[in-house]
Amino acid sequence: MTKKIRREKRSGQKIIALIFVFLSVFCIVFFAARGKFTAPASSHTLMLILSPFQSVVSWAGERIGHVTSTVQDLMTVHEQNAQLKAEIEQLRAQNLEASESAAENQRLRALLGYKESAKQFDLLAARVIGRESATWSSMIVINRGTADGLTADMAVVTELGLVGHVSEVGLNSSKVQLILDPRSSVGTLVQRPESRVLGIVEGDLNNPTMPRMVNIPKDADVQVGDVIVTSGFGGVYPKGIVVGHVKEVKNDEGGLLKYGVIDTTVNFQKLEDLAIIVVSREAPPAPLQTPPADAAAAPSQ
Repeated sequence: MTKKIRREKRSGQKIIALIFVFLSVFCIVFFAARGKFTAPASSHTLMLILSPFQSVVSWAGERIGHVTSTVQDLMTVHEQNAQLKAEIEQLRAQNLEASESAAENQRLRALLGYKESAKQFDLLAARVIGRESATWSSMIVINRGTADGLTADMAVVTELGLVGHVSEVGLNSSKVQLILDPRSSVGTLVQRPESRVLGIVEGDLNNPTMPRMVNIPKDADVQVGDVIVTSGFGGVYPKGIVVGHVKEVKNDEGGLLKYGVIDTTVNFQKLEDLAIIVVSREAPPAPLQTPPADAAAAPSQ
């Protein structure tokens, strides 16, 4: 019973001592914060006892400050990364826009150069705004119409060569039939002076990207690499516009004729800007003359 009393007495003393220590720490901190506390010489022992607690409190404060600073730094870095990503996306969009503008300027400069060199034509610049899904390689839509002075059957070109002709005209847009269309028919000839063979370029269903020059006599002088230009016959296409060059020469099924596979100078898959020949001052070619009947019937000498 006595031992129990002694233990309880010691526990009470410990509690009182702890309360005293905490009160002392509180007082020291409070008065030191206000600048009014001066420790007397007799309190050195107490300060020595409290120094481990002060060290723990100081270390904990430093750790908490370090963690807080680290969290703030991480939040700042996260915000900076988000801002940098937004700036990168903005710069990327500006770069794409600048590249697109540069490509457009290059195309328009080339078209303008052709307009200045082709003095025999009055050209109207236009842009491709659509393609018919059913006739992707045969028909395009441009952003010019009757409001711009367009009429049907006007020839359409680029600085590289012949594109086709205006087939339907609306107020602010028109349809252009390409020379790749199997329904298209362009009077052409071989540009080489030694040849000057006439033919007709039309689209090929079996080869949508390369038209054919047909109606060529089997013994006609047509060679791979020959440049093909418009002949001017038919009244739609002025004479001398480049169509392409001969990639292959093949015999027709009938055996009496042959045809040339034409690699066009215009890349129709990348067609964006073009020009319409509104007025042509090119003199039309002289009509073909048939020999007189009496001359044809006259016996040879």
